[in-house]
Amino acid sequence: MEQHELFRLVRLVEVKDYCTAAHTWRVTLYMQALAEAMDVDPPDVKRLMRGAVLHDLGKIDIPAAILRKPGRLNDSEWELIKQHPTFGYNRLVSLGEDDPFVLNLVQSHHENIDGSGYPNGLTGNDIPLEAQLFSVIDAFDAMTSFRPYRPQMNQSSEGDVLEELLADSGTRYAPQVVERFVSLVRDRNLNWIRKHFNDHVAASTLIAPESLDELDALATYHRRPVKAD
Repeated sequence: MEQHELFRLVRLVEVKDYCTAAHTWRVTLYMQALAEAMDVDPPDVKRLMRGAVLHDLGKIDIPAAILRKPGRLNDSEWELIKQHPTFGYNRLVSLGEDDPFVLNLVQSHHENIDGSGYPNGLTGNDIPLEAQLFSVIDAFDAMTSFRPYRPQMNQSSEGDVLEELLADSGTRYAPQVVERFVSLVRDRNLNWIRKHFNDHVAASTLIAPESLDELDALATYHRRPVKAD
């Protein structure tokens, strides 16, 4: 799939789910940081970033009223939401996407190590590594950002979220991934990601990147050494 098509699809998701706009770019940058910290080969880092960009593509097939519902979802609504990884996977396959990094991440990013996830209830190493990496990132961003059911922006503190990830290590999340991501967040200042792509900016006015190279340049800028006065 050409990159311009990839980013066009993301815009379609953003129109339906305003929470997705800044979220997409945050998790993509978190994925880049985690993959680089794990010494993933640069071409594969880009593949993981593509998967992160497309992870919520299946929400195109979910009614906007459900995606934006401020209250608790009923059982039928929740069952539909749980199908968005499958919807996204199927849409990508129909468009000719064949990169397993992308397809595995999109289809399995809500699976849990103990089998309690969805859509297929996979366990342990049956969950592709791409999805194991992203599930930790996705959870971190969900707990530190805006959601329709949390309108007062009372997201948890970063420290509390990291402790929650550690508490769920081995049940929801792969322990080695949690350990590496928690260490990364504590050792490096990634707050700039939330500041740059923040939930206070309306999706309609958010200046979204046009390419993965643009995101990479942004990350490189924020990793630059601080010059002394």
